[in-house]
Amino acid sequence: MGGHTVGQVAGLAGVTVRTLHHYDAIGLLSPGGRTPAGYRRYEDADLDRLQQILFYRALGFPLEEIATILDDRTLSPNEHLRRQRRLVGERIGHLQELAAAVERAMEAQKMGIRLTPEEKFEVFGSDYRESWEDEAGERWGGTDPWKESQRRTGGYTKADWQRVRAAADALDSRLAEAFTAGVPAGSEQAAALAEEHRGHITRHFYTCHHAIHRGLAEMYVADPRFTAAYDRLAPGLARWLHDAILANAERHGA
Repeated sequence: MGGHTVGQVAGLAGVTVRTLHHYDAIGLLSPGGRTPAGYRRYEDADLDRLQQILFYRALGFPLEEIATILDDRTLSPNEHLRRQRRLVGERIGHLQELAAAVERAMEAQKMGIRLTPEEKFEVFGSDYRESWEDEAGERWGGTDPWKESQRRTGGYTKADWQRVRAAADALDSRLAEAFTAGVPAGSEQAAALAEEHRGHITRHFYTCHHAIHRGLAEMYVADPRFTAAYDRLAPGLARWLHDAILANAERHGA
């Protein structure tokens, strides 16, 4: 007898038999065949539909909306695929935002934030995790810049951190605009932006000499998490900023 049993389909798709029974009960995925004894038999077309269901579920769609999408006879298979490609792109963008949130949280801990857990979520985003702070402490704890940052930022309020965050976001936007406009990393304009970047750190956290700034630039391209945080603004921005910082340091003999 052709087709697949509910147990076989559950094993193939990585779902539970109970899930398949539920999909059948709500009319989302009813098997195309039955055995003489009344047991479910899933045909190839049923497996194709299940694959579509699981795709949309992975993107967070509710079952009711999935049923509406899949039962829309006005969409061709190619149109469904185009829709899925767009949704995957949006998902990738969301994951990049999550990566950036991780980096903001790690940088905040590196600089010695003094906020309640609730305030950290409010300032640095809903994806913030306090566990990221341990890694930052292990990485930079004990250095002079870390100690200076801890001392200077110890009295920062939530409003202070919001101002620092706003200033950083504005600077990031100017960096991305210069890069996308084709400004050479070794130009005067890029040097001015690199100096502004260094000045932001010095004003708010610790004295960032050009030699330290060079070290940060290397980290931006050596650590893929930091690279992602900049490249989410404009692909290639991390490398451009790295080059601009090094060129600016050379201008100052560092």
